[in-house]
Amino acid sequence: MKILCIESKIRNLNLDFSKEEIKKLPKQIFLAYSIQYKDLALSIKSQLEKQGIKIIKFQQVLGCSEIKTKLPILLIGTGKFHALNLFLQTPELFVLKDNKIILVPEHEIEQLKTKRKSALIKFLNADKIGILVSTKSGQENLKQALNLKQKLKNKGKQAFIFISDNIDTRQFENFNIDSWINTACPGLALDNTNIINYQELPNTV
Repeated sequence: MKILCIESKIRNLNLDFSKEEIKKLPKQIFLAYSIQYKDLALSIKSQLEKQGIKIIKFQQVLGCSEIKTKLPILLIGTGKFHALNLFLQTPELFVLKDNKIILVPEHEIEQLKTKRKSALIKFLNADKIGILVSTKSGQENLKQALNLKQKLKNKGKQAFIFISDNIDTRQFENFNIDSWINTACPGLALDNTNIINYQELPNTV
């Protein structure tokens, strides 16, 4: 099946930061954006550089992007889906809210980390484990799932592979599963303590 990817952009967005807003940022940042806001991100990049902010990296991000950076991130976009995934990948996360630069409070990041620890504890104590596999292009990890199933079997756990184009967490209650391993988009697991991403699994698995 052929796939055609078309960029969707929000047009006619203009945003001029005051010097006071720009001063909220560190001198070196990672400027990230969701694709709809690419043009706005380019405009902001120019504004920040004129005020002495060094853009070390400028990149589009998805809800499932793995950034792995030690740089503070300024995210140009809306909603929490992209931001949630970046919480755990940066020392500081800045977002736009009402045309202002806002530093995400540390307590929000700690709340998310606590949820991820709860998901890990559930997994470690689980006997029956469901392994989620997406059939979507770019997210399909069936080989990874099969390897995980065998490793879990060797650990004395029961593992079952669930394959779907659209993973609906509301359907989980229909199955007698203690914990779910997600091999698809990591964003699926971030705010759900019943799911652990396979990237979060301990090395002993």
